[in-house]
Amino acid sequence: MTGAALETPALEADLENRFGAFVADNAERARQLAWRLVGGDQATAEDIAQEAFVKAYRSLNRFRGDSSLETWFYRILVREAHNYRRWKRVREFWGGISSPEVPDPSPTPPGDLLLRRRIETALGRLTRNQRNAFVLVHEEGFTTREAAKLLDRSQGTIKTHLHRALQALRRDLEDLHEATREDTP
Repeated sequence: MTGAALETPALEADLENRFGAFVADNAERARQLAWRLVGGDQATAEDIAQEAFVKAYRSLNRFRGDSSLETWFYRILVREAHNYRRWKRVREFWGGISSPEVPDPSPTPPGDLLLRRRIETALGRLTRNQRNAFVLVHEEGFTTREAAKLLDRSQGTIKTHLHRALQALRRDLEDLHEATREDTP
C-alpha cells in the first residue's frame, strides 16, 4: 500500500490546514524573494511564488523533515526563479524578447528611485550564484548555512559567492561611496 492510500480525510484536512497557515505566513516573503531573484518583475514574481507553493503542496507528503519546512519551501522557490531566468535568457536569445522594467513594489521615496535602479543594475551584473547568495543572505536575512541548504551548495561556497558579490558591488557602486564621503563634513 502506498503512503497516499494510508491518508485519511482527517489527515488530509490537517495537512491542508497546516499548509494554508504556512502559505498565509510566507506569501509576502516568497513574493519579495522571487521579485529580487528574477530582477524586479512583480507579475513574474507572483507567478513564481504561486508555482512554488503549488509544487510544495503537491510534494508535501514527501517532505522528510531533514530541514525546516521554510528551508525546504524556499529551495523550491529559488529553483523556480532559476528556471524562469534560464528560460527567459533562452527566449531572449532566440526571439529578442525582453520584458520592460517593473518598479519595486515596496514603497520608495522618489529621491531613492535612482539609487535603487543603480543597485538593481549592479545586482544584475552579478553571476547567478553571486546574486542568489547575496539576495538570500543580505536582503532576505537567511544565514549562510540556510542559504547553503537552499542553494544546495557548501557553506564555504556561499561565503565565496558573497565575498565576490560584495567586491563586485563595491566596485560598481564606488562612486556613490565617494559622493557620500564628500558630502560629510
